[in-house]
Amino acid sequence: MRNDPHVPSGIRLQKVISQAGIASRRHAEKMIISGRVKVDGKVVRKLGTRVDPKKQTIHVDGERLMLDEDTVTIALNKPMGVVSTMEDPEGRPCLADYVSDYPQRLFHVGRLDTDTAGLILLTNDGELAHRLMHPSWEIPKTYVATVPGEVPRGLRKKMLRGIELEDGPVNIHDFQIKDHYGDLTLVEITLHEGRNHIVRRIMEEVGFPIVELVRTEFGPVHIGRLHPGVTRKVEGPVLAELYRAVDL
Repeated sequence: MRNDPHVPSGIRLQKVISQAGIASRRHAEKMIISGRVKVDGKVVRKLGTRVDPKKQTIHVDGERLMLDEDTVTIALNKPMGVVSTMEDPEGRPCLADYVSDYPQRLFHVGRLDTDTAGLILLTNDGELAHRLMHPSWEIPKTYVATVPGEVPRGLRKKMLRGIELEDGPVNIHDFQIKDHYGDLTLVEITLHEGRNHIVRRIMEEVGFPIVELVRTEFGPVHIGRLHPGVTRKVEGPVLAELYRAVDL
């Protein structure tokens, strides 16, 4: 972390805040004086401070300003059958097929099994991708699974106590029975980890092998009405919350 965030050749901090649409330049000056602005983790109160918005991190009232327009984070509703890589030597559909409109070199944040559909994030912010994937940050991920039979209400208590698998115990943040139709049940499960095939293995362990699996949430990002094969930019408060979840 820099001791002095001032960059002599940079742009005045109040101008950067104003250009980001947070406040007028005059109000931005008041925010700086009152200690509401941080640059590279350090509170800045001097109005003469100049910064490099492409290289420095600026927070206002705890929310990060996204100043580099080349930095993007994308939400994709990955269709079933698509490989979670940016290229596939076997010629199978992969993530790159759905983000060709973005000129940036994107990293996918973790993976989804080929036969699992739903929300996957892609970004060109390498540090964000690294932290979101690292288990120490415990970013919650929510899945909706279709399983055969009728799931007993008592299974929720068992799930929340944790499930023991061959490679160790799994702590389950939440488990809900969402719907039952015909001989199938829809359940929702939220985890903070991402071991291989973890959701499928959990459900097999409790006697309900998965028929269909979709990831619907990744931290603060929800799939919402995003159709399979379609992308949208993660922006605004949701993006700020995503960065805040990993202390960026």
